[in-house]
Amino acid sequence: MPPQSPPPSFIPRKPFSGDYMIDCVFQNTYVWLTNGESFWFYPTRIEYGEVSGYRWNGFYWVFYGIDPRFIDVVVCYPTPTLY
Repeated sequence: MPPQSPPPSFIPRKPFSGDYMIDCVFQNTYVWLTNGESFWFYPTRIEYGEVSGYRWNGFYWVFYGIDPRFIDVVVCYPTPTLY
């Protein structure tokens, strides 16, 4: 299921080296692609040759899959909880 709330309202600064995608599963993750595109992503599944989850389009989460070879760097942020 997609997250129930939007991602953080800020755009993080692109790091020289980021997190591993596997450590970002079920967390708000900012993704930079090798083509220069960037977006908020909520990964839910990682397999050989595919990362899938939900991409924020500015209004709502849309199911999305991408080849990990096109991912340049990622940074993930834990979803805040009430406790």
